Amino acid sequence: MTIENAARWLNEDEQRAWRMHLDVSRMLMYQLERDLQPFGLTNNDYEILVNLSEAPERRMRMSELASNTLQSKSRLSHQITRMESAGLVRREHCDTDRRGLFAVLTDHGWDTMLQVAPHHVESVRRHFIDQISPEGLRAMYQALAPVGERLREQRGRV
Repeated sequence: MTIENAARWLNEDEQRAWRMHLDVSRMLMYQLERDLQPFGLTNNDYEILVNLSEAPERRMRMSELASNTLQSKSRLSHQITRMESAGLVRREHCDTDRRGLFAVLTDHGWDTMLQVAPHHVESVRRHFIDQISPEGLRAMYQALAPVGERLREQRGRV
């Protein structure tokens, strides 16, 4: 088998779209992270705070939080330790499962979310939403939704 037959290579339009997606994704995440720096947060910190702020009683099992944020349990544990030191979250033992742990948003973590969220939303608007027409946003959603669904299905099988 030759290398030419080993893969379905991307045509010029496919390659241009793929590379633009990669470039925009990297640059956007870099910029959003820079905009969180004045608050002492990373994108990972913010994502954890959002997940906890939207969860019932502002708490989540660590395993569910790891799954939601696409982090290994070990990496999440280190992240939570750092965020505990900053007073943003705390861990609580699960009464029904001796091995289970919850990550809980503290009052300081909640106050931080209330302070940071408007700035983060403005950053998302400035660097992403406002750069695309409403029609473009609808088209983007329609184009990306099947990709997201397929990837979620595959995650469920692992």
